[in-house]
Amino acid sequence: MNDLLQKETKIVQVLRTIYDPEIPVNIYDLGLIYEIDVDEEDFVTIKMTLTAPNCPVADDLLNDVREVVGSVEGVRGVAVNLVFDPPWTRDMISEEALLELGLL
Repeated sequence: MNDLLQKETKIVQVLRTIYDPEIPVNIYDLGLIYEIDVDEEDFVTIKMTLTAPNCPVADDLLNDVREVVGSVEGVRGVAVNLVFDPPWTRDMISEEALLELGLL
């Protein structure tokens, strides 16, 4: 496995440790992470959304993402871009998470 793929795999693993406090599913499987980009200088850019634009824990979730991704070995910096296009829908939840929530 090449270095970039290993780093992306580790980033996904740490993102799966962050949970939306209102839904017992991690933010990755919930479909809130739209894009992970690791550049050649090991700077990570995350494009993510929230289940609702007025999410009361938005700042906490963004800070958690910066913190856990920044803790991955070899990552030199993290930028988190919050987007609402496309808007999040239930269709973005992974099958595993749907099963966990009893929605499958």
